[in-house]
Amino acid sequence: MLFVGENPVLQRELLVNLRTIRSFILLAVYQLVLAGVVYLAWPKDFWLDLTENPDSTRRLVDLFFLGNYIIVSLMTPTFAAGAITGEKERKTFEMLLASPLHPTSIVWGKLTAALTHLAIVVFSSLPVVMLCLPLGGVSIYEVLAAYVGLISSVIAFGMISVACGGFFKRTSAALVVSYLIILPMVLCVIWFWSFTSTFGEQRINLTVSLLPGFAGAIAIPLFYITAARLLYPPDLGGQSGEVLDLEQESERSVGLVIQRDQFPDRLFVPPLRKSLMEDGTNPVYDKEMRSEIFGQGTLMLRMAIQISMLLAIVLMAIFLFLYRTMAPWYICYVILFNTMIGPVFSAGSVTSERERQTLDLLLTTILSPWKILWGKYFSGLRVSSVLTAFLLWPVLLALIMVPDYWKSFPTILAYLLIVALTCVTTSNIALMCSTIFHRTSTSLVATYMLLLVLFLVPLASDYFAQSFFPSERTTQWIHWSTVASPYAAAHQFPLFVDDISDSMTTWRQASYSDEGALWGYTFRDLQHFLGYLTFTILFNAVVFLVMIWMFHARWRVSASSQ
Repeated sequence: MLFVGENPVLQRELLVNLRTIRSFILLAVYQLVLAGVVYLAWPKDFWLDLTENPDSTRRLVDLFFLGNYIIVSLMTPTFAAGAITGEKERKTFEMLLASPLHPTSIVWGKLTAALTHLAIVVFSSLPVVMLCLPLGGVSIYEVLAAYVGLISSVIAFGMISVACGGFFKRTSAALVVSYLIILPMVLCVIWFWSFTSTFGEQRINLTVSLLPGFAGAIAIPLFYITAARLLYPPDLGGQSGEVLDLEQESERSVGLVIQRDQFPDRLFVPPLRKSLMEDGTNPVYDKEMRSEIFGQGTLMLRMAIQISMLLAIVLMAIFLFLYRTMAPWYICYVILFNTMIGPVFSAGSVTSERERQTLDLLLTTILSPWKILWGKYFSGLRVSSVLTAFLLWPVLLALIMVPDYWKSFPTILAYLLIVALTCVTTSNIALMCSTIFHRTSTSLVATYMLLLVLFLVPLASDYFAQSFFPSERTTQWIHWSTVASPYAAAHQFPLFVDDISDSMTTWRQASYSDEGALWGYTFRDLQHFLGYLTFTILFNAVVFLVMIWMFHARWRVSASSQ
C-alpha cells in the first residue's frame, strides 16, 4: 500500500491544491484578519503590569482561538468534501477505481492532501498568537493544548467530509451534509472551551486527552468505511454515473422515507409524472423540480431532514420550554439551517447548465429570460422554504401549549417574518452566484462566503467592538451594521412571559433606559427591526434586478449571434 512517499493521488492533489492562486489569497487574507484582530484589541495602556495576569489578555487569546477554530472548522469541508465527488464530477472516478491503488491509499491521499493546506493555515497563525504571550494571563501550555485540540478537530472534520464525498455524487450534497454533521460538534467544542476557561490545568488535560480521543474514535472507523465503499462501489453506469433506482432507494433507506404522493412530502417533492405537461406550465420550473433537484436521489434530503429534526427536538425542549428567555436562539437555529440547506437547491441552477453546455440552448429557446429566471428561483425557494418550515412546528406547538406565549404574539410573527426573509435571501444570493460563476462547487462556496459576511461578520464586529473599545464613536456605527443580520433581528424582540418579566425589565433598563416604548416594545427594538426589513427587502430587490439584467444581456447576445 502506498501512503506517503509514492502515493500518486497525494502527489497530484498536493500539486493541484497548493499551486492555485486561491491558496495564496486565502492564506494572506487569513493572516491579515488575525493580525488585524490582535492589533485592534492590543492594550492601549502606556504601562502594563505583567504580574497581574490581566483578564483582557485572556479574553483576547480566547477570542483569537475561538475565531481561529470556527474559521478553520468551516473551511475544512470546502477542501475535503469534494475530494471524491470531484472525481465523479470530472468523470474520472471509474478510472481511479480501476487503478492498482488500494482503496486505503486513495482515501489516505485524498484526506492528507485536503488537510495539508489547512495545516499550513493553522501553523501560520502561531507567530500571531505568540505576540500575545508576553502580555501574561495565558501560558504556553494552554496555547499548545489549544492547537492540539484544533488539529484533532480538523482531522476528524476532514474525515467526515471525505466520507460524505464517498456517499454522494455531487460536491454540493457532500458539502451540506458535512456542515450539518460538523456544526453541532463545533458548537459543543466552543461551549467546552468557554465553560472551562477558569479551570486552568484541568482544561489543558481535558483538551489534550478528550479531543484527540474523540477525533480518533470518529476518523478511524470512517476511514475504513470509506475505503470499503471504494473497494465495493455501487453499480456504475455510463460516464461513471451511479445507477439509481428510486424504488430500490426507498426500500433500502434507513429512517425517513419520502413518499411523493403523501402530505407533507408532496409540498417539496413533486409526484412522478404519468401524463403530459399541462398547458401554461413553466418547463424550466418543472424540469428543475423533477430532474435537477431530485434526479440524483433523496439521500442528502433525507439526511438533512433527519439530522435537523433530531437537533430541533433537543433545542426545542431547552430554548422554548425550559429556558424561555433563550427562545430567540431556536430561531437562530432555524436561520442557520436555512443558511446551510437553502443554497444547495439554487447554487447549481445556472452552473449546471454551463457544466452540461446547455445554457446557450436554453437561452435561445422561445422562453423569456424572466420565465427562465423565476422557474429556477422558485424551484429552489420552494424546497428550501418548506424544509425550513418543518423546523417551525415547535414554535407553533409552544404557542399552543404555553399560554404565556400569547402575550408575545407580535414577537412570534416577527420571528416567522425573519425566517421567511432569510429563505428569500439565501436563495437569491445562491442564484446570483450561480449566474456569475461557471462551476457549481465554486458557486456554492461563494454563496456561503457571502452569507457569512452578510449574516455573521456584522455580529462578530459588534461583539469585538463592544468588548475592546465600547466608548468609541465608531462602535455605534458598527452596531447599526447588524441590521443586515437576521440573527440580530431575532434577538432584538423579547418575549413577555410572567416567569421572565424581572429579567426582561432588568435587561431593558440596562440597554434602553433612554428609550420610549410602544405596545410593550422599545422604539429601538422597532427601529432595528424596521431597519432589518428595509435593508433585506432592498438588498434582495437589487440582487434580483441585477440577475434579470444579466439574463437579458446574455439573451440579447445569444439571440443576435444566431
